[in-house]
Amino acid sequence: VQADGTDGNCVTFVLHDEDHTLGNSLRYMVMKNPDVEFCGYCITHPSESKINFRIQTRGALPAVEPFRKGLNDLMGVCQHVLNTFEVRPFLKTS
Repeated sequence: VQADGTDGNCVTFVLHDEDHTLGNSLRYMVMKNPDVEFCGYCITHPSESKINFRIQTRGALPAVEPFRKGLNDLMGVCQHVLNTFEVRPFLKTS
């Protein structure tokens, strides 16, 4: 959903079957981008499994760009955690 009167720099993405786990992590990654003026999300209702994820950028940068970058960066962090978890042996307790 694109805000009226914008050139795609203020967009609300609707993510189905998601909750705070993705919403808060993705918000953190997107806000690391200095071209992002606002980023936030809300869960419309506790019984619905979807979030509204809004991004507003400075200048002419389309909001979809930091959204894609945030998703890719988050996937990279998750892959790093998975690789670290798989490489390190478990501590055994006796």
